[in-house]
Amino acid sequence: MPSIFTQIINKEIPCYKIAENDQFIAFLDINPNAKGHTLCVPKQEINKIFDMPETLYLDLMRFSREVAVALEKTVPCKRVGMSVIGLEVPHVHVHLIPLNDMKQMTFQQKVTQSEGELNALAKQIANNLV
Repeated sequence: MPSIFTQIINKEIPCYKIAENDQFIAFLDINPNAKGHTLCVPKQEINKIFDMPETLYLDLMRFSREVAVALEKTVPCKRVGMSVIGLEVPHVHVHLIPLNDMKQMTFQQKVTQSEGELNALAKQIANNLV
């Protein structure tokens, strides 16, 4: 069965998309630790990040950096944190989280935003891509 991320990539499930190219997609997390929490996902369904071919891994880091730069221009924060855990969804994904406090990286503290706020934020971040 395809992962939820593959379903998003295949447009079977909607998302608040920020960026996309032939290899990756970036979209807002619907259960965010902080405003702007974004996921960068390879389109190829691979379970573990270190099982990725080296070139794909490096391309994912490059793509994630581009999104993180745009995210930091959009959401006021001290820095953008990055985490790769992968226990909830067996499909590689990089969490980019605007941080003002260490608690925002614990995945214990969540924020709520309306659909309109998420749509507007995704567009703002996308507009700040270089």
